[in-house]
Amino acid sequence: MKNKIIPTLIVIVGPTAVGKTSVSIQLAKKYNADVISADSRQFYSEIPIGTAAPTIEEMEGVKHHFVGNLSVNNYYNVSKFETDVINLLEDYFRHKEIMIMVGGSGLYINAVCDGIDELPDIDESLRKDLNYLYQEEGLKSLQNKLFTLDPEYYNKVDINNPKRLLRALEVCLQTGQTYTSLRKGNKVNRPFNIIKLGLELPREQLNERIERRVYSMLEEKWLDEVKSVYHLKNVNALNTVGYKELFKYLNAEWDYETAIEKIKVNTRRFAKRQMTWFKRYEDISWFSPNELNNIIKYIDNRL
Repeated sequence: MKNKIIPTLIVIVGPTAVGKTSVSIQLAKKYNADVISADSRQFYSEIPIGTAAPTIEEMEGVKHHFVGNLSVNNYYNVSKFETDVINLLEDYFRHKEIMIMVGGSGLYINAVCDGIDELPDIDESLRKDLNYLYQEEGLKSLQNKLFTLDPEYYNKVDINNPKRLLRALEVCLQTGQTYTSLRKGNKVNRPFNIIKLGLELPREQLNERIERRVYSMLEEKWLDEVKSVYHLKNVNALNTVGYKELFKYLNAEWDYETAIEKIKVNTRRFAKRQMTWFKRYEDISWFSPNELNNIIKYIDNRL
């Protein structure tokens, strides 16, 4: 008689272009599982090419959640993602045993696995005021304001990430307290098992894959996609690698070749930051994306 498997979330992390999508779909088919995307850019329906969202063909009949489910005009954050995923899993695990979650957005993955601190709801007028400040005066205005209100968090956060800055400023201004003081970092015990897998490649191989992906996206008419959202270029969801550089090309600030080279360089830097983030965690077991059989053996042993 088959032993019942305790509900389990298999988490697949790693840098951009390493091959997470392919591995996640193969594992989903092996374990009759759905897939949750934990890529904070793949949520947006207008930008599937530049975010390398899995296509219908790539999904191979595997049901995916949180892919193309929002518009870039929608406000969405890590707290909402945590709530949405936990609600989904509560229902899902009533009739299935295994779910796959895959992505490179470390904060979103941590939120699902460990929980995040409960922070206050933000007045819409305050949110609009801060977004207006960002659009009119740029990133530096957010950096300066955060340095004044919460210098401790300023020295920890990626100060070039406007989403993080805006969220911290919202909380500071809404509560009158520092964002740091409200972030306790207490780990939540989830009612399901979690198995974390990391995918990695030698840097030279990963850089080659990044370069090939950039040119593949361009062949898929990525530039047309960027043009279609150009009028929304100041929206936070589009302040990301690839779009920022191609917006500068469309603004005639850079020529085409310069924009493409900048995309490759900035994507490599982004991949390096992702690996730095994930390598901090001792509960992630690392594999090459080509080691599918070893990955399956590891999962089976853990199950």
